[in-house]
Amino acid sequence: MKKLMEQMAEELSAAFEKAGYDPSYGKVTVSNRPDLCEYQCNGAMAGAKAYKKAPFMIADDVVAHLKDSHVFSMAEVVKPGFINLRVKEEFLADYLKKMEADEKLGVSEAEHPKTIIIDYGGPNVAKPLHVGHLRSAIIGESIKRIGRFVGHKVIGDVHLGDWGLQMGLIITELKCRKPDLVYFDDSYTGEYPREAPFTISELEEIYPCASGKSKTDEAYRSQALEATHLLQQGNRGYMALWNHIMQVSVTDLKRNYDNLNVSFDLWKKESDAQPYIPDMVAKMKEDGFAYEDQGALVVDVKEETDTKEIPPCMLLKSDGASLYTTTDLATIVERVKLFDPDEILYVVDKRQELHFIQVFRCARKTGLVKDDLEFKFLGFGTMNGKDGKPFKTRDGGVMRLENLIADINEEMFRKIVENRSVKDKDAEDTAKIVGLSAIKYGDLSNQATKDYIFDVDRFTSFEGNTGPYILYTIVRIKSILNRYMEEGGNLEEGEILPAVNESQKNLMLLLTGFGSTVENAFEETAPHKICAYIYEVSNAFNSFYHETRILSEENPEQKKSFIQLLCLTRKILETSIDLLGFSAPERM
Repeated sequence: MKKLMEQMAEELSAAFEKAGYDPSYGKVTVSNRPDLCEYQCNGAMAGAKAYKKAPFMIADDVVAHLKDSHVFSMAEVVKPGFINLRVKEEFLADYLKKMEADEKLGVSEAEHPKTIIIDYGGPNVAKPLHVGHLRSAIIGESIKRIGRFVGHKVIGDVHLGDWGLQMGLIITELKCRKPDLVYFDDSYTGEYPREAPFTISELEEIYPCASGKSKTDEAYRSQALEATHLLQQGNRGYMALWNHIMQVSVTDLKRNYDNLNVSFDLWKKESDAQPYIPDMVAKMKEDGFAYEDQGALVVDVKEETDTKEIPPCMLLKSDGASLYTTTDLATIVERVKLFDPDEILYVVDKRQELHFIQVFRCARKTGLVKDDLEFKFLGFGTMNGKDGKPFKTRDGGVMRLENLIADINEEMFRKIVENRSVKDKDAEDTAKIVGLSAIKYGDLSNQATKDYIFDVDRFTSFEGNTGPYILYTIVRIKSILNRYMEEGGNLEEGEILPAVNESQKNLMLLLTGFGSTVENAFEETAPHKICAYIYEVSNAFNSFYHETRILSEENPEQKKSFIQLLCLTRKILETSIDLLGFSAPERM
């Protein structure tokens, strides 16, 4: 359905044309003086030079053709030539009825749906998720949901790190601790055990221990490098250990991502791309793109328009080993082969921007992708503590993600119990729902590319621009609707009537912006725009609630109208938070 702004612009454009002016001057914007009007048109100012005429004279001519408008209740000229506008209450009510009836609430589905792969998450196996993994997961999940809502086929891939030196380090440390394990017996030809010889807790302790040793013990590091090489060559025992590591680690990763309400369509790994590397490298050599430089194999990716140095893209080190660059390029080859995507979006730390510039340019230059495949890089900023430094534990260590979630849930539980609005047996579940909103909204309400301060006290507050405040508003609406039904009311009856006061009209006007907000959030990969929108809607609803007698309204048709407006407001808010990746409880 057409957006409200589009319909207003059509009305203005027609008036400009009838008055003898170019209809392109009929653009409408939200008023920067809401005390005077709701919308404004500055086209007369823009047209003054072209028509050699005073702006207010042009504006007078245009407004004369808006006297019988079915869209505007007010169209007046303010010198030097602004056109101030107010929307007719009847027109606004009719528009919201159409939104109500629309399955997508006014969001236009993509005319040409695309296949989009989003690369987000990116943890290394055998390591616990920590706060550094939070932003990629939360932002990527939201963009995936928004993309699907507007009609695209969006495929989320976790892209696990599972094939580098860390595997060699784990295997080496296991061999030191448990040399009698059958995996280290080269003469063994039987079946390997189905159960892993370690738990997730042991695995998470083994890696940092091994990593620390490798930095001070050169012989140990050499053993780890050799173990990595043997694994990548398909050593039978090492491959069996690798499978155990993957099974134990991925099971734990899925549990942690489930707690964040984050899911992936693909659990692809760096190792999945390995089979594509030899042919890819051989073709780059054959086509003359790859050449040796100090023993390494590289591809030049600098361009004449570069204002800063862009180093060559390294494919293989001097010892023939591949790098992240090689794996990322091979992953692109795999994605093109399996899914033929129109777009690949990487949601990663902005400090990796140079790496992806090299990868994208190399993929395009060497013909790995079709010309119209679009690469996008959404580099996110750092999540910092109140001291402005990367978020840490109290003793200065890297905070595990599950510990952060537990801390937030504990704080929400304390506040909910103090509020005494939820019975004890339900408070824990409610705290988890509200806690997730605090974490996700706290992150997503900031522009992704910027650093932000993770302030637990502020993010868990029921007041201000926070997730709990948004949920509190939704729960308030649910409570009113439940009371209405308890009094014998039917949520299916009635229709939205013209607004009876300014606070109601303000809410109604804001609701009309849902479609353009969602579409814009997708186009600009900007979930924070949905956050800003629902904060405005929540404020507008709460003003309407405080100024209007809803359930005590004596006119039955007017009461039904208020209830229908509440139903639409709830639906828009609940749809919005689902796009952000969280939900609302029944009570708070």
